[in-house]
Amino acid sequence: MEVKLPGTSGVHLDVFPSVAEGRIETIHTANIVKGPWKQSNFLKPCWTNPGSKEGDQAKGFITFSLSHGPHYHVSQVADAVVVARYLGATLVIPDIKGTKTGDKRKFEEIYNVDKFMKSLNGVVKIVREAPNELRTVKPAPVKVPSQVTEDYISEHIEPIFRMKGNLRLKTFFPAVNMKIREKRSDMDSVRCLGMFGSLELKPEIQEVVDMMVQRLRTLSRSSNGNFIAVDLSIELLQQKSCQVSQNDNLAGRKRCYTPGEVGTFLRQIGFQSETVIYLTQSGWHESLSTLKEIFPKIYTKENIIPAEKKDKFLKSGSPGLEKALDFHICSRSDVFVPAISGLFYANVAGQRIPYGKTQILVPNGSSTSTSATDYLSAFVSQKSHLAYSCFC
Repeated sequence: MEVKLPGTSGVHLDVFPSVAEGRIETIHTANIVKGPWKQSNFLKPCWTNPGSKEGDQAKGFITFSLSHGPHYHVSQVADAVVVARYLGATLVIPDIKGTKTGDKRKFEEIYNVDKFMKSLNGVVKIVREAPNELRTVKPAPVKVPSQVTEDYISEHIEPIFRMKGNLRLKTFFPAVNMKIREKRSDMDSVRCLGMFGSLELKPEIQEVVDMMVQRLRTLSRSSNGNFIAVDLSIELLQQKSCQVSQNDNLAGRKRCYTPGEVGTFLRQIGFQSETVIYLTQSGWHESLSTLKEIFPKIYTKENIIPAEKKDKFLKSGSPGLEKALDFHICSRSDVFVPAISGLFYANVAGQRIPYGKTQILVPNGSSTSTSATDYLSAFVSQKSHLAYSCFC
């Protein structure tokens, strides 16, 4: 779909339908200009509808909180839905916790709660608020590893549920694992639905994302509306986890890349200097100058968010809202470059794959290749991301 707005010419507007409802709309673009851009090729949901479970629901509730930002929320929801489905328990709509003590939001302040409940109707029973009994007697706390398996639930979680009746889940991430499971199970469709078909931003926030994406496309006239999103945080680059060990050097891979290294990489594989780049970095930092010298058109949230939305989204003291903007803009860019490896990268990849936005390019400091295909994420080149088990 091509939408022409006042003052634009041939700039295309993304349409991201609900994968849970199976609606896929095609985006038509004009001829792509110079640079290693790639057309999108939509996939279709290929999981089966889990349907209702036979028999009555167990008399028990599952509660949990979403935390650390939307790139964690995707996995946390999927695990909670899988556990509730397996146990036949009732799922309570989660709250959302920020990184600061006391920073808590209701689910519906970020996400479309009606869409969430509708998408899971018949799969798990859901209630908006915890019943009175959970306010007097706290549910038994249970730690759940991300991508929890049926065997783990049976061995470690079900016995506690049968004994206590109500559980509070806390997902932990022993490793970033998005690989397709070798052992298939009946819960795969439930996991696919929980991860890719249940969470949707509330309309007000989605509208802001749409406006920011369209602003970037308008600024990208010289590249037919195409832009690059780079996940880059100066604060994280300064942490020890980003320091290169000797083994990392020998392997030719780094965990993190500086602004200058990202700029050199993108020029090496053929992107033109007028290319528009969106950075997840909040605000300006002097170290970004090296990138700006190579690609003058770099933008952060502060540059492209509508002025009337700045106070609510950027000055509210809630990094969760800012991270939501970053996550969804990175999911919709024409090219995504994870300058920092981790869960944000993995779950952005999962959101891009269904829409054929597979140009996820991972820098490699030891390679001199000028071909963008040599830097495709292994999630894509090897089709190792679990999204490929949900879409075909």
